[in-house]
Amino acid sequence: MAERVAALITHSHPPAATEAVPIAVAAARGSGWRLVATSEELAKHGESAAGIEEVGSLPQSPDLCLVLGGDGSILYALRSFARTGVPVFGVNFGTVGFLAAVERDEAEQGIGRALAGEIETIDLPALAVEVEGEGRFAFNDISFSRRPEDRVAELTYRIAGEEVGHVRCDGLVAATPAGSTGYNLANQGPILAWGVEGYVVSYISPHSLTARALVVAPGDVLTVGNAAGRAPVDVAVDGAKACELRPGAAMEVRFATGVGRLAQLPGTSFYHRIREKFGHLAV
Repeated sequence: MAERVAALITHSHPPAATEAVPIAVAAARGSGWRLVATSEELAKHGESAAGIEEVGSLPQSPDLCLVLGGDGSILYALRSFARTGVPVFGVNFGTVGFLAAVERDEAEQGIGRALAGEIETIDLPALAVEVEGEGRFAFNDISFSRRPEDRVAELTYRIAGEEVGHVRCDGLVAATPAGSTGYNLANQGPILAWGVEGYVVSYISPHSLTARALVVAPGDVLTVGNAAGRAPVDVAVDGAKACELRPGAAMEVRFATGVGRLAQLPGTSFYHRIREKFGHLAV
């Protein structure tokens, strides 16, 4: 049997995850896996990274991606391995860790089970957008937001060619089911359960008594327009600025299925996760 390879990605703030790096090394060694990481990753952890093989770049098709970090790190891993089928297994060293399979105090057991093959995978959709001629995927959300120093934005959005919104606001968010518990939730948008085919569009601080979030069918294309004569608005992909939408310009957002693969321990429930992370929906 060929040696299995796990690619390691860790938190952008190393002290939080460094304690788990030797755990991952020991688990890989004991399970007969080869654990690899880039030089940038290894530099974060110093001597704690001893035993990890340095590679110039992430391998294209490892057997598993192991993430020691928060949702941001997990999203980065999902984007890095988009359309490859590589399962991404996360240990939460962040704040919420909604996408993580286990918490930090379960790192040893969780990593051991993942390397033993005791995982289930969930195929995650993404939102696709073109930025400067290059296709980009967002596994959480794509946001259009005014800059703090600029006046209120005026955005329109069309679904399948039909205008359904034209509102003065601070911005607009299009979110996947996985991302519906993030920026969209903060905007009072609905939570979409994992497995729902579709996405949600919600306004950020709309200057309107009638603006409502809308759940969109997966085959319908969202077109966001910035009104002429207004200031540019920033476009962010999974929270990171990607480009700006100029006045009078428009951008299309499309729903794409099966883009990422999230690894979980058997028996994981989306609804249990909601309750654990956010509390009961009603009491």
